[in-house]
Amino acid sequence: MERSESREGKELRIVPAAELHAATLIEQTDSEDVSTPNTELDADGLPTSSKSNVDIIDDPANQKLTMAEIEALKRYETGSGRELIEKIIQSHSSLDRKTAFSLAKYTLRKHKKYIKRFCVLPLDVATLTDWVMTERDFAKVMEVRNEVIGLIGCWANVHADSNPSVDDLSPVEPSSRYLVVDDTGGLIVAAMAERMGILHQTDYEAAALTTEEDHVSGEMELPPDSPASPHKPRRQQYHRVAMSATSNAITVVHANQQPNLALLRYFNFDSNNPTSSHPLYTHLKTLSWLQLIEPESDITCREPDLIPSEELARLKPNKRGAYYRKRRRWERTRNIMDETRAGGFNGLIVVSFTNPVSILHHLVPLLAGGSQVVVFSPHVEPLAELADFYSTARRTAYLSAPEGQRRVPSDDFPVDPSLLLVPMVQTARVRRWQVLPGRTHPLMTGRGGGDGYLFVATRVLPAEGKVTARGRPPRGKKSKAKDEDEEGGGGGGDERKIETKDVLSASPSKKQKVSSQDTISAMEDVAAEADIDLADGAANG
Repeated sequence: MERSESREGKELRIVPAAELHAATLIEQTDSEDVSTPNTELDADGLPTSSKSNVDIIDDPANQKLTMAEIEALKRYETGSGRELIEKIIQSHSSLDRKTAFSLAKYTLRKHKKYIKRFCVLPLDVATLTDWVMTERDFAKVMEVRNEVIGLIGCWANVHADSNPSVDDLSPVEPSSRYLVVDDTGGLIVAAMAERMGILHQTDYEAAALTTEEDHVSGEMELPPDSPASPHKPRRQQYHRVAMSATSNAITVVHANQQPNLALLRYFNFDSNNPTSSHPLYTHLKTLSWLQLIEPESDITCREPDLIPSEELARLKPNKRGAYYRKRRRWERTRNIMDETRAGGFNGLIVVSFTNPVSILHHLVPLLAGGSQVVVFSPHVEPLAELADFYSTARRTAYLSAPEGQRRVPSDDFPVDPSLLLVPMVQTARVRRWQVLPGRTHPLMTGRGGGDGYLFVATRVLPAEGKVTARGRPPRGKKSKAKDEDEEGGGGGGDERKIETKDVLSASPSKKQKVSSQDTISAMEDVAAEADIDLADGAANG
């Protein structure tokens, strides 16, 4: 910000690139002086250069300007801090004894302190994660870093539907449907929505203060056989219905009455008061554990009393609107419950403080075959235990047990080990490096605690009945068995065929030897036939 000469007060100014980089680049007038510290020492162990930081003492008395003078310059200067920095540098008494490297550090420090500059960046999930890590409480998002978010999206195969349906009546089979358990405040949901192309709002013209409650207060899509209310024309029969997408959908299973998706507000979406023009309005679905496991115990799953149309027409508008809102909320909840309990999801992502064993016990059966399961935990112990429950030894013991003893959950089998294959536990951490001439090393400090761990597995469909697998028979046994069968049946005409089978099953060196012997025998036969022809010709002559 700079003080405007034509207007009162201060205004923003776009900083050109040349001026921006001039603050960090220092021209070197002396060819012998470099930006790196001098490492050559004399006999006494002191630097050989005339400029050194050995005799420089960080004394506030080196700065001739007082704080009162600096504050006065800050109030009346108009150069966005540039003039102030020049005066502070010129007033430093030991400036001539600083090396180029020390002078560069001193200048950059003053620029960061007195120049007010900021860069406008588009908000994405990576930028939001870095901001939460540095400026907010990183523990609220379970210390999930950008590299972990990238691994979660890759292992879970999160992608957009290649053939999105235009309307709900399209016969295209639903795809790109994911189950999510998110305790990070919506950070994982935002990362998935960004990969699926449904995070950022594109139609801003239609977002003129339209929310779910801003529709016609008493309007609801009635069944085809129900008479419409005479007071409410059905002019919005085809408006967008919340949580109605069949593909490219994210279903969040939460433990509270309302899901905690507070971080989605940074992307213009409020889960408590959604905007109908936002893509997440139809593609994000929420469901509580109580509605999934015991829907009869949830009050919202109970159907409101159906009021006849004649009586409904005599009600006041506010009561009629409340009745329609209750019906819409109940129908939406019932549709999400039926769709979720039907299963067929393409992936499961769990980032939660809850024990993953209890979560996977209920959600893994809802996945389709070939789906990926990804579970994140800040600690490795829960995931190591989970990998043991889906291990090969546990699965073999489960399949070898009688049908009556295969009880899930039990002490030996908390989950069904035959539903997941190839369980893996891995971790990743990207470390920042300082890359400077002669001073390249990894940064020793950082935010956050542990690196975090991922459990990855693949959903499979167990085969019905007993499966007997037969491998490839050893070399030569098949041909020998055929030889014995043909010798038992008799017949000299098959000897050549049997011999050929033996040759085909032999080793390469044996094949070469047999082929050379066959060539010699064929040549002898041809020579004998030629001698016989010559003898017959001489006798006839």
